[in-house]
Amino acid sequence: MDVLISSATMCISPKNPLLVRSARPGSLILPKPRSPTNSVRFHRVAAVAAARATAIDLSDPEWKLKYQRDFEERFSIPHITDAFPDAEAIPSTFCVKMRSPTYINTKDRVLLKVINYSSPASAGAVCIDPDCTWIEQWVQRAGPRENIYFRPEDVKAAIVTCGGLCPGLNDVIRLIVITLEIYGVKNIVGIPFGYRGFSDKNLPEIPLSRKVVQNIHLSGGSLLGVSRGGPTVTKIVDSMEERGINMLFVLGGNGTHAGANAIHNECVKRRMKVAVVGVPKTIDNDILHMDKTFGFDTAVEEAQRAINSAYIEAHSAYHGIGVVKLMGRSSGFIAMQASLASGQVDICLIPEVPFNLHGPDGVLKHLNYLIETKGSAVVCVAEGAGQSFLENTNAKDASGNKVLGDIGVHIQQETKKYFKEIGVAADVKYIDPTYMIRAVRANASDGILCTVLGQNAVHGAFAGYSGITVGIINNHYAYLPIPEVIAYDKSVDPNSRMWHRCLTSTGQPDFL
Repeated sequence: MDVLISSATMCISPKNPLLVRSARPGSLILPKPRSPTNSVRFHRVAAVAAARATAIDLSDPEWKLKYQRDFEERFSIPHITDAFPDAEAIPSTFCVKMRSPTYINTKDRVLLKVINYSSPASAGAVCIDPDCTWIEQWVQRAGPRENIYFRPEDVKAAIVTCGGLCPGLNDVIRLIVITLEIYGVKNIVGIPFGYRGFSDKNLPEIPLSRKVVQNIHLSGGSLLGVSRGGPTVTKIVDSMEERGINMLFVLGGNGTHAGANAIHNECVKRRMKVAVVGVPKTIDNDILHMDKTFGFDTAVEEAQRAINSAYIEAHSAYHGIGVVKLMGRSSGFIAMQASLASGQVDICLIPEVPFNLHGPDGVLKHLNYLIETKGSAVVCVAEGAGQSFLENTNAKDASGNKVLGDIGVHIQQETKKYFKEIGVAADVKYIDPTYMIRAVRANASDGILCTVLGQNAVHGAFAGYSGITVGIINNHYAYLPIPEVIAYDKSVDPNSRMWHRCLTSTGQPDFL
């Protein structure tokens, strides 16, 4: 199969379960899927949880110690010395203009979970056992090390951006290049148009330097270009060998990271001394374990402009209704946060929470209530919500993602039809700002995040780590093994405080 990411490379392993309440000692019960709409995604998550749960024998007096050891093993990050025990460590060449550079001790750790739940009934609780036993879970702290495993003069570093556009891509590229130069690397290239650039002879490498990237963060998009799909892992690693690339920085989402992990494994198999480091890029914010991914804050901020436009249109019209569709294939973080931030949304619909359009408790009935009581309404819907109402074509894009139906257009049409049938005038406006949001430059918050992620990606590569990604966890930066962040998509927990805050803001009921 001449596709980079296949089901074989997408490593689904028994990790980070949706740990739930137990009916009897030594047993775990998985929650039921909340709707047919999300049954596929849920069962993938449930399968991971079930596999993990079977390994926990709560009747074993040492189960906590075993659980912690298992966690430490799974979150242990690969290092060059795993394949090359004799790899030489040399003093770091990372030199900034200060009296003494600040290094991170290799034993420094970041706490993955910070809330000690007292009961499984607590909002958003994730528990290992019925008593919600607290077990510390630590991950590797990111940052520059005192010793490095690559000589800068021997490094050829490559950067590749995959998938779709996202605010902040140029910011990350810029800081990777600048940090590499501070280490002393002279040979830095960009691979054009994603993984495709490794095999297309008509796409030459793009030489990169501080001079080239100095001001690219002032524009949206990607200096290197993006694309989905690409050649096989074998062809990519063949190309890396031919080009002499021994540091690869991959910017992308879950599928791209699965590819990066496969590239890392292939390099280890061939005994190539290569550092493969990922930087999570998903505007949907659906990467596991991380507080947020770059581009998300900008997307929420820009989404509010669309929501405000919809509000003005709706508020200015007689019986006006504004419908805004935002990004979020399987996770409704953007729709939820934008609705919460704007304070102008009356109905927020996300993939994780099922709803009915028609019927006495449906969305349309509530819209009629809003028109009667307020005179106008604003609906914010994530693109992956309500897909069960739309025709399933089974089509997929080049990345293997299911092609979604347009739920925004569907809601607009059904709303017009409903109000016509009940004899009530309604002026329905539909706004889809997706491509406008993707193409803007990063805001200040994302700019800072991108800066630190780019720096830490380079620090991780020089420290000898490979098959890792870098992210922000509880406001601290950490390195994680790629398989742990691609096991499944992070999603909004309908029982979380954040979703309840959103419901408090919109005042919407359950649409079931």
